[in-house]
Amino acid sequence: MSTVAFTTCFAVWTIFSIIGVRIKEELGLSETAFGLLIGMPVLSGSLVRLVLGIWTDRFGGRIVYTATMLLAAAATVLLSFATTYNQMLLAALGVGLAGGSFAVGVAYVSRFYPAGKQGTALGIFGVGNVGAAVTKFVAPFVLVAYGWETTALVWAAALAVMAVVFWFTTEDDPVIVARRQGAAAPARPFLKEFEPLKDIRVWRFALYYFFSFGAFVALALWLPRYLIGVYGFDIKTAGMIGAAYSIPASVVRAWGGHLSDKIGARKVLWWTFAVSAVCTLILSAPSSGNAADGTAQAALSTPVFIAVIFVLGFFMALGKAAVYKHIPVYYPTNVGAVGGLVGMIGGLGGFVLPFAFGALKDATGLWSSCFLLLFVLVALCSAWMGLAIRRMAGPAPVPAE
Repeated sequence: MSTVAFTTCFAVWTIFSIIGVRIKEELGLSETAFGLLIGMPVLSGSLVRLVLGIWTDRFGGRIVYTATMLLAAAATVLLSFATTYNQMLLAALGVGLAGGSFAVGVAYVSRFYPAGKQGTALGIFGVGNVGAAVTKFVAPFVLVAYGWETTALVWAAALAVMAVVFWFTTEDDPVIVARRQGAAAPARPFLKEFEPLKDIRVWRFALYYFFSFGAFVALALWLPRYLIGVYGFDIKTAGMIGAAYSIPASVVRAWGGHLSDKIGARKVLWWTFAVSAVCTLILSAPSSGNAADGTAQAALSTPVFIAVIFVLGFFMALGKAAVYKHIPVYYPTNVGAVGGLVGMIGGLGGFVLPFAFGALKDATGLWSSCFLLLFVLVALCSAWMGLAIRRMAGPAPVPAE
């Protein structure tokens, strides 16, 4: 049920990837303004993850998850009544609460499983990323038939119903139950929850997630616009291709968690970074112009572009699962705080990168400049990981490997 709830939350969280295209047309937004709009829910959803994760550690995931979904649904309803760009930006901040549910789910789900199965369990939970595909596949048809306002209302209703179903079909995690029965120590002082964040390893994991998750979200949001601008697809076709990109990249996350349990998260991350570097370098081949006025110049053919972007999404999904395999192993009593911080930084990637993509496109005229930025990012991840491994070199393996 946690996975189904996260799927619904993720569908709402990425709604601007579809309705944002229509809003851009109605308001005449620049690429930079469009990037800011679609990134705003990601910003708020990222910033609240740390707090939501800590609240989940303290009060339990069932109540925090339900409250988060209800508040996000209310904000999505308000979005449908927004008429100006500033109003839409404000409503988008509230919609972003749906993205904060990830930190809640990680802390909640991990408490039901032993360390040897947490990678698989969290990988299955992370399949909820497929919600982005649900939005890309279904929302264009609702948008064309009824308008973006109705699309927002339908998504809000689905999230509200999901919140009610979740509350009545789930139970409190074992730690919360034990605390009520007096069989477990009470929650620590609030400030103690932040102590693990002093460990540099936490911030290294956060950078990995900035790429593997943040770039995935950014591309999920940006891809329909990219396909329309470079290859001349209509919004329905672009949305379906975006959905096709998101589905396998999301579902394979479960296998990534299982693989991390079996061969080690480090190996999975090495493969993620190596293949992603090659893919982003290929996709960086210059593409410019605009298909709408016949000036588009695509460096890669449509089949080649789609094939490479699918491979990139596949390995990003493996990397997302591998990062979160580490957290409950290194920080078993601080999954909420550490998972919340890592999720927050990763989510910020989903905000910063679409904005950066739009700014780079406006500045250079090259659609493909976004992939050059991602190449630089994955190179930084690889370099820091290699340096950390050399420092850790010794006879005893690290816990999560």
